[in-house]
Amino acid sequence: ARQPRPVPQEALGVDGGSRVLQFASLSFDASAGELVMTLLAGATLVVPRPEQVVGDAVVRLIADEGVTHAMLPPAFVATLDPESVPTLRGLITGGEACPPEVTARWSSGRTMLNAYGPTESTVCATLSSPLTGAVSAPIGRPVTGTRAYVLGSGLRPVPAGVMGELYLAGDGVARGYLNRPGLTAERFVACPFGEPGERMYR
Repeated sequence: ARQPRPVPQEALGVDGGSRVLQFASLSFDASAGELVMTLLAGATLVVPRPEQVVGDAVVRLIADEGVTHAMLPPAFVATLDPESVPTLRGLITGGEACPPEVTARWSSGRTMLNAYGPTESTVCATLSSPLTGAVSAPIGRPVTGTRAYVLGSGLRPVPAGVMGELYLAGDGVARGYLNRPGLTAERFVACPFGEPGERMYR
């Protein structure tokens, strides 16, 4: 079996001297990833005022506060100039597909990773290897504590290269939706590959 990816702070090289940007709103699950990544590494969390997380204000904030690591959506990253944020040595993109032109501009001179993780799997389920050049960023492999399966009909694994549906299992998978038993039954199904009673998110 392949080794799982380390958790984001390890893969990105966040340590006690790092300064991590709290970009996501606290109402968005990605904010938990930023906070936990910072605390587990003993780093500093840079918390901006609301007006500092738009356009050029972010660039000034990163420069003024010496931000070294950030988790940002690709559409936002595409609007920035990589040379305007020389202190940013680690970047995780996520929330949407990261196009080749973004990886081409941003992967040089820093560690750039791409993450995937629906809210139902607690922020980050998979993480790519460091990206280089003009590549369509893959979602990568499961992080520690998470398992990913590409399954076809009857919840059977499909061969490599065959289309299937992605299912996530492991420690981070939620129990379901509050007061929505029908939707919970549809999206959280029994995991035939785990312990009795374990469920997967589809």
